[in-house]
Amino acid sequence: QVLSLPIVVIVHGNQDNNAKATVLWDNAFSEIDRVPFVVAERVPWEKMCDTLNLKFMAEVQTTKGLLKEHYFFLAQKIFNDHSTSPEDFQSRNVSWAQFNKEILPGRGFTFWQWFDGVLDLTKRCLKSYWSDRLIIGFISKQYVCKLLSTEPDGTFLLRFSDSEIGGVTIAHVIRSKDGSSQVENIQPFSAKDLSIRSLGDRIRDLGQLRNLYPSTPKDQAFGSHYNSEWWEQR
Repeated sequence: QVLSLPIVVIVHGNQDNNAKATVLWDNAFSEIDRVPFVVAERVPWEKMCDTLNLKFMAEVQTTKGLLKEHYFFLAQKIFNDHSTSPEDFQSRNVSWAQFNKEILPGRGFTFWQWFDGVLDLTKRCLKSYWSDRLIIGFISKQYVCKLLSTEPDGTFLLRFSDSEIGGVTIAHVIRSKDGSSQVENIQPFSAKDLSIRSLGDRIRDLGQLRNLYPSTPKDQAFGSHYNSEWWEQR
């Protein structure tokens, strides 16, 4: 006899997301000598960070993992706590319910459903951009406004949508003649959108985008991701 890796039997494709969550939790947090099917209900946030990072790198097939600032954003999201210090989360435990049962405030999906959507989008459409560190991704809308509010007109960055599963949006600065600034978020792009026209080409087409935060000209940052025909026409 030999123990297999966790298995979940589903009867419909809409159960796939919950099945993946169950397998991930069991695989990451069960003890070797456990009673069958018994897994901890709560695990240290630090272990969850390691698990999410390993899952992200394996799924996207990238060597560029999550950063400390990404973990801070994810902690704020899963705990629904906008504490100002990453240290506030170091000693906390996260529950299975917070991971994949409780609906995120103001949304219609769980933390895992949202994170899995990011995984799928990045794997299918954004792998090279992520690997080139062109996407901050895991950052709140509020913090983006703080970052960009003092930047020149046309400064932009890319973040994963909070409101939609599997969407990436572009936040950019519009500065008026009187010097006041406004940060706008473009409607998120889904995997379907990016399969029709790539992210690089969409960024190239948007004239209001000038410099990738903090100060890299967009053609320098994204030029290698533009359609080659565009370069040939120049």
